[in-house]
Amino acid sequence: MKKILLSLFALLLFVSLFHFNGCVPSQTSEDIEILPADRLVKRLEANRRKIRAFEGIGTIDIKSPAFTNSATFRVVMVKPDSVYFTVLGPFGIELAQTLVTKNDFTFYETLSNTVYRGNMSDDILETIFKVNLSFNDLIDALVGAVNLTDNLYKAPSTYQVVYDKYLIGYIDSTKNTTSNFRVDIRDLGITDYSVKNADGKVMIEGEYSKFGILDGVAIPYRISVSNKKDNQIINITYKNIIVNSRNIFIDFKLPADATVIQW
Repeated sequence: MKKILLSLFALLLFVSLFHFNGCVPSQTSEDIEILPADRLVKRLEANRRKIRAFEGIGTIDIKSPAFTNSATFRVVMVKPDSVYFTVLGPFGIELAQTLVTKNDFTFYETLSNTVYRGNMSDDILETIFKVNLSFNDLIDALVGAVNLTDNLYKAPSTYQVVYDKYLIGYIDSTKNTTSNFRVDIRDLGITDYSVKNADGKVMIEGEYSKFGILDGVAIPYRISVSNKKDNQIINITYKNIIVNSRNIFIDFKLPADATVIQW
C-alpha cells in the first residue's frame, strides 16, 4: 500500500506540462585573471556556499525507465537542510506540495486534502523525485552547483586552460572515482562535469548553461543531471530565480481540516 501511495506522490509531482526558454547573459570582463588550481577550487566552493537561500520557478523534466513526465514547479531552498517543492497546474494552481529535510518529509495532496508525514530516507527521496540522488546532491542539482569540499586541499590530477575554459580533474582513491570539471573563465560557472568509476565508465554527468550573475555568483537557468548507472535524467529550466533575499522563506501552512497520515 505504501509503494502505491508513493507512486501517486511521484505522479502528482509531474502532472502539468509547460514549456519556455530563458536566456540570461553571462558576466563579461575585459581583464580576465587566470587562477591557479587551488584558488580556482576555493572560489568555486565559496560561490556555492554563498547561496544560502534560493527560489526558482520553471519546468522540471524527469526521464527514467520507470517514469517520464514534466511539470511546472516552484522550489524554495533554505540551507542547510530544507527544500520546499510545489507542483503547479494551469493558472498557477497548486496541485501538490512537498517539504523535505534531512530528517523528515511532509507531502500535501491538494485534491484529497491529505497530508503524509514520515522520516526521510534515500528510498523515499528517490520515490518522490524518481532520481537516485542523496539529499545534498539534490540541493546542489536544484541550484546548479557541485560540492567541491573534498577537493579544497587536494592537488588536481589534471589542470589546464583551453580557450575560455578551465579543465580540472580529481582522483578519489577512497571511492575509486575520477571527477572532471569544465569551468567558464569569465564568470566561474561550472558548465559540465562527470564522475567516472575505476573502469572509466561515466556514473554521473551534469551540464549547466544559460548563466545569470546573481549576488555575484554564476547561476545556471538550465540544468541537466543524469545518473548513467540507473538511466535517470533530470532536466530543469528556470524562468525566474531569486537568491539570498530576505523575502525567501518556506511558508508551508497546512489546512486545519486536512487528513494527516503518519508514514
